[in-house]
Amino acid sequence: MVGGTQNLAWAALFAAGLAVPAAALDLTDCDRTTHISHGGETGHRDLGAARVAFAEWWSQEGVYLDLVVADCSTGVALKTRTREERISPRPPFDRTDKAVRILNEQLAVSPSLFSFARLADALDGTGRDTEIAMLDAEPCACAALYPGLSGNRTPYEAAE
Repeated sequence: MVGGTQNLAWAALFAAGLAVPAAALDLTDCDRTTHISHGGETGHRDLGAARVAFAEWWSQEGVYLDLVVADCSTGVALKTRTREERISPRPPFDRTDKAVRILNEQLAVSPSLFSFARLADALDGTGRDTEIAMLDAEPCACAALYPGLSGNRTPYEAAE
């Protein structure tokens, strides 16, 4: 796992204010290991307006944490690296707390004024390798919170 305290800190940052609708899939089901024991997803959060956020983490021979914000109805997502150590030749950094503050500030302005381009601009200098792209597959948090919005993306399926 991403160092126990970092993983707990990330989850705590996203824990406040979650409202999970009754569904077959729950946000707690989305916190999962996706690569044997050294990669996964955590900190799933409902941002409202069919948008979700979560972190993708990795911790084998290096550590990284990526913040992902996705629009469940359109399939557009922003991903930015907020923590990295021994993954690339660049010096280690951890800007997770600042990136989450920036996300919260962007959401507080007005849900109707939120845009991925504006968020990317606000994250400039904080997040690394920021990209906005279309998702091929439905994120777990979208399936849990906004079922039926996967469109032509591959619907989320929990691993058995």
